Amino acid sequence: MTSKIINMAERIKDAEDRLLESMFDSAPIADDGFSTRIVRKIRRRVWLRRLALPVAAVIGGAIAVKPLAEVVTAAVRLSSLLPEELVTATTSLVPQVPMIVLGGMLLAACLLGLRALDD
Repeated sequence: MTSKIINMAERIKDAEDRLLESMFDSAPIADDGFSTRIVRKIRRRVWLRRLALPVAAVIGGAIAVKPLAEVVTAAVRLSSLLPEELVTATTSLVPQVPMIVLGGMLLAACLLGLRALDD
């Protein structure tokens, strides 16, 4: 069973529609592999762009390993020079895990509530 709308659209064709159909029905133009070479170059450039940032991040990370290690060792040395009272006071100020979980749940509830109000 064919649709009446499609049949009506096929019957109502003007000169421009017939010209377009004849243009698309024609044989493709021979380009001696030009199109495939262009597509290959475009794909190569896309892959180069995709790989450029990760490669740069790896190279930068490799360069930054030694200075980062020096900073960590210097921080450990400096922390050993701090008075014991200051170290114990800062550990008591750090929130406990249940408090962090409660805060995360409260944040999620607020965000869900805002989304519900927005809808």
